[in-house]
Amino acid sequence: MKSFRKELWFDVKSRREFINITPYVVDCIKESNIKEGLCLVNAMHITASVFINDDENGLHQDFEKWLEKLAPELPHSQYKHNTYEDNADAHIKRTIMGREVVVAITNGTLDFGPWEQIFYGEFDGKRKKRVLVKIIGE
Repeated sequence: MKSFRKELWFDVKSRREFINITPYVVDCIKESNIKEGLCLVNAMHITASVFINDDENGLHQDFEKWLEKLAPELPHSQYKHNTYEDNADAHIKRTIMGREVVVAITNGTLDFGPWEQIFYGEFDGKRKKRVLVKIIGE
């Protein structure tokens, strides 16, 4: 069995952002030369998420609106965590959206259903952030 590891870095310009990272993951699979196996993709920050869904702008806006209702950023004073930082809402949003995804690799490609794409969800950005891609298989 082979193993491949790569970190992907993203310069997140806003506090919250959804980035389609599928093309980067596809490049990792090609680079790994693994044809059959599993691909783990996970956020390397406690205020970020990796998830699978449709790449549709209206849906992303719906996610943003829904998450903001569940864990509003403001006022910062509503959270006990916000004594040193102002990102308690980002921690909660990450918990809701999840940390990672695992996708099967079949014949050297992601074994997706229709419309599935991999996204990096950032909830406390404005700086460089990273994602881990770990692939195992043959």
